[in-house]
Amino acid sequence: MSTMEQFLPAFLEDVVGDRFGRYSKYIIQDRAIPDVRDGLKPVQRRILYAMYEAGNTHDKPYRKSAKTVGDVMGNYHPHGDSSIYDGMVRLAQPWKMAHPLIDGHGNWGSLDDDPPAAMRYTEARISEIARELMRDIEKKTVEFKDNFDNTMQEPVVLPARFPNLLVNGVSGISSGFATEIPTHNLREIIDACIAIMDNPQLELSGLLQYVKGPDFPTGGIIMGEEGIQRAYETGKGKIFLRARTAITDMRGGKQQIVITEIPYQVVKTKLVTSMEAIRIDKKIEGIAEVRDESGRDGLKIVVELKKDADAEGILNYLLKKTDLQVTYNFNMVAIVNKTPKQLGLKAMLEAYIEHQKEVVTRRTRYDLDKAQDRAHVLEGLVKALNILDEVIETIKGSRNRQDAQKNLVLQFDFTERQADAILTLQLYRLTNLEITSLEKELKELRKTIQDLESILGSASKLQSVIKKELKEIREKYGIDRRSDIQAEVEEIKVNLEVMVNSEDVKVTLSREGYIKRTSMLSFTRSGGELESAGVKDGDYIFGIWDVNTLDNLLLFTKKGQYFLLPVHQIPDYKWKDNGTALVNLIPMQKDDPIISVLPIKDFEQTDQTLVFVTARGQVKRSELKDYMTTRSTAINAIKLGNEDEVIDVRLSSGDHELMLVTANGRCIRFDEQEVNATGRVSAGVKGIQLKDEDQVVSCLFVKGDEGEVMVISDLAYAKSSLLLDYNLQGRGGRGLQTFEFKEGKRVKPNGNRLIGAFFVKEGYEVTAVTSTNQRHTFSTEKAQIDYRKSIGKLMFPMEKGETIVEVFRYTDR
Repeated sequence: MSTMEQFLPAFLEDVVGDRFGRYSKYIIQDRAIPDVRDGLKPVQRRILYAMYEAGNTHDKPYRKSAKTVGDVMGNYHPHGDSSIYDGMVRLAQPWKMAHPLIDGHGNWGSLDDDPPAAMRYTEARISEIARELMRDIEKKTVEFKDNFDNTMQEPVVLPARFPNLLVNGVSGISSGFATEIPTHNLREIIDACIAIMDNPQLELSGLLQYVKGPDFPTGGIIMGEEGIQRAYETGKGKIFLRARTAITDMRGGKQQIVITEIPYQVVKTKLVTSMEAIRIDKKIEGIAEVRDESGRDGLKIVVELKKDADAEGILNYLLKKTDLQVTYNFNMVAIVNKTPKQLGLKAMLEAYIEHQKEVVTRRTRYDLDKAQDRAHVLEGLVKALNILDEVIETIKGSRNRQDAQKNLVLQFDFTERQADAILTLQLYRLTNLEITSLEKELKELRKTIQDLESILGSASKLQSVIKKELKEIREKYGIDRRSDIQAEVEEIKVNLEVMVNSEDVKVTLSREGYIKRTSMLSFTRSGGELESAGVKDGDYIFGIWDVNTLDNLLLFTKKGQYFLLPVHQIPDYKWKDNGTALVNLIPMQKDDPIISVLPIKDFEQTDQTLVFVTARGQVKRSELKDYMTTRSTAINAIKLGNEDEVIDVRLSSGDHELMLVTANGRCIRFDEQEVNATGRVSAGVKGIQLKDEDQVVSCLFVKGDEGEVMVISDLAYAKSSLLLDYNLQGRGGRGLQTFEFKEGKRVKPNGNRLIGAFFVKEGYEVTAVTSTNQRHTFSTEKAQIDYRKSIGKLMFPMEKGETIVEVFRYTDR
């Protein structure tokens, strides 16, 4: 056969799939997932067995960890020494194991995630409770298999005389499977085992009377009985772990938060660092100092507060923003009959009980065989002592030991085993006292044999033995529960006042999109004038608002999106600084500018609505509370038609009249209540009937008969008309003419379209921005009062070809 004929063609995906399947099977069964019976991964089992075999037990001196690692690697686990030592370290750490299985001496790491010393420095021995995992292993209680090089035997599973899987928990990740089983209280788990043996039909609700929930070695508070119940039922569930905290009083009227227990698997130094970062970055006010006072007396973290600080509010903030409270996700996966399975609490306990039945059965059978063999020998000895003279004569007349054994069998019907025992009998055993003791031993052995046979013949007696031994372990090693359980998950409410120092500030927004927050002190020191505000060349401020750092801003865009921006999140700048680009704070699009900004103190104002007006004459009202959000991304504020856009958004109490003014000089006035309030993502109703080339340029809130309406064209012609000239109409009509445009070749034009309109009761200043980026500020009183269809008056000179592109009033936004 040629070399080429020895190879068969195969598809790459088949080869890779087969190899990966084998690898996955190995990783799942022999590396990462624990056995349901003893709760150990293979490396952990090998470590404990190697230490036990070497006599490295709790009642002997410590031995170097390197010696154990070498034994395990050379005999059982042919992998890296670091993986073996890592397994040892976890078994020795009391903040990870409810009952450590290794008694470590030296530096084995810490809650601060400090690494352990190298294996050549540390020493170890198996702990006393770990002996219970190995107990009776020499009595053939478990199966053994060949090690990796077939030179010796190792146990497939340990006898595990207590339910280690649930008591000490486990976490691991393998190919396609992961497991996360929390630690539990030894007493509770053993009580649950006994309850199931007493009543195999016991439901989960009955088991929960014994097992309240996980019990973590680091203590803390567990919240969420519903999550615990779901996890115990299906193997998956979520709970919340909260640190144990207390607020104590200090001298001088100050308070401090004292943390004495932290959630399971939280690194203490990282927790302290995160709280210190909150203090340094001033994310909340009121923290004076964060100290780690942990020592010999246990864990203690102190958060010292400033005088008059809101201790409860700060604690809630820390619970929400740091690992003082974390989530824990159950994923109870274990190997059952060489297969990974997700198990509930009862299934795990039943699997353990079945394992114990097998262990005790095998042990009993082993003890019975030993007892029967010994009884058989004793029966021969007693028989021989009763006919001692004949036996001695027979022995004396034999040629050698083998002949003597043969003669005893032939002449007296002894078995070979009994004959051998007679021949090895020491002379002092021929005394009356020894004869009596042999008979007594035989009598006791027969009773023992009877007891052992009754155990093997009765399932109830077998369970009684298991229960008795479990109770002994519970009494010897049981400890009080360390984690408290709270039925409901307590919602963490953080008041904004805790995070933000209440301060009245000014917020400005420029046309190019630069925003800043300025303290009143900086504004006053800079002269207290709008003209002194810092902007880039060619840019200008188009909106200024007096707000508080506890307020929020609603920012609406031309395309009908909106953002919620808390005022305190706007960077603080001096009045003469330019500020920061708004795109650094909210993810707005370049082609979708902000057209309206509304400061909001409280979204729960039931009498407040938002009024939207679009260029195509649509009007919509929605309740303010519908726009409360915690999202930082863009949200739809209104449903827009094709080629339509939002021109204004106003906050209203619902008792106004709306006046819509169009570019072609049309105007309609109607009651706001004609627009029914609708949901957030709705299109609204028609406010005014428009011609195709026309569009709405302004929306005014008016009321009563007092005041004037000022309009201004793109060529700076403006005029005011009495509000009385505008009759109240129904919405949706064509409206009235509010401005007359000059037409004709020899007539100086007064504009091509209206740019804006303003409702005036008392005069104020407005600013117009032209196409050449010139800004002109003038008073509304400069616009003379005229009849509704008048042509207006020039407000300021304009260059040829120059037009107004925007007109606004600062305080009107």
